Amino acid sequence: MEFASLLMKWFRENGRDLPWRQTHDPYAIWLSEIILQQTQVKQGWDYWERFMRRWPTVAELAAATEDDVLREWQGLGYYSRARNLHYAARQVVEMGGFPQTLEGLRSLKGVGDYTAAAIGSIAFGLSAAVVDGNVYRVLARHFGIDTPINTTEGKKTFAALAQSLLPSSEHFDISPSSEYNQAIMDFGAIQCTPQSPHCLICPLMETCDALRTGRVAQLPVNQKTLKVKERHLSYIYIRCGRQVAIHRRGAGDIWQGLWEPYLETDCHKLQLKGQYTILQRGVKHVLTHRVLLADFALLQSEEQPPLPSDYIWVDEAVLGDYAVPRLVEHLYRQVRLYDEKNA
Repeated sequence: MEFASLLMKWFRENGRDLPWRQTHDPYAIWLSEIILQQTQVKQGWDYWERFMRRWPTVAELAAATEDDVLREWQGLGYYSRARNLHYAARQVVEMGGFPQTLEGLRSLKGVGDYTAAAIGSIAFGLSAAVVDGNVYRVLARHFGIDTPINTTEGKKTFAALAQSLLPSSEHFDISPSSEYNQAIMDFGAIQCTPQSPHCLICPLMETCDALRTGRVAQLPVNQKTLKVKERHLSYIYIRCGRQVAIHRRGAGDIWQGLWEPYLETDCHKLQLKGQYTILQRGVKHVLTHRVLLADFALLQSEEQPPLPSDYIWVDEAVLGDYAVPRLVEHLYRQVRLYDEKNA
């Protein structure tokens, strides 16, 4: 109880004033949680406001096209989140509204245990503890837990501990799970940070096991299992008159539904006819499971070269209507810089 009380007190004095915390609208809360799954608050805030302006209700989002949703999402990365968001919006409309149980919330595409607990506690007052990176860090340090957080045992240990720490409603005027969950998330984001945590002004310093034993930098423990691979790409921006060749990434791809210019592959090599210019080599783009190293080139031709059947030609003036990955945005900037330099 003391742990929760101290966190609540800290939160009331230091918590972040975020717009989605000023409402109990499950749509606004769900949207914020999906956007912030792998995005910093500062960047995600702008996208949340953009989505809320364009699609103020879940029904309006459900009625949108996937292309429109991907275009609004452009720049956030992890595009499966945008596709799941759109799919889940349609699920909610079919259900007649947001489910108000954890099981129901978990049935929505892209909603796992953490997101269900966050929406359920904040929107509906459900007694469900959130467990994310911030929570793992706070609990591991304070209680001195060195069980790896990315193991089955670790996930069970931290989930059980987090749930046991939820304050009971008799001590608070509003939903205790809602305020407590927001408190521990903000505490991890502001106070108990991954690097250089503010231990000497921490309200939990007297009971923090990691501070007492000098293990702040070592906790939480994350078992290294991920092998990062490198992949080399060669993009060619093909311009013929005022048109550019692009194609859409297929199903099952991390960039599914997004567009890109000609990508050279082992199965298809372009027969170069026209003015060919190397724009940039070895552009590094880091993803979770791999590092992409891309070469950018510009081909200006008087006739359209033979391309695979999935490529289309679009007017260069409307190229911005087609959602692209961040790496391709960088290529487009290089083309604009080239055009400005050679105007």
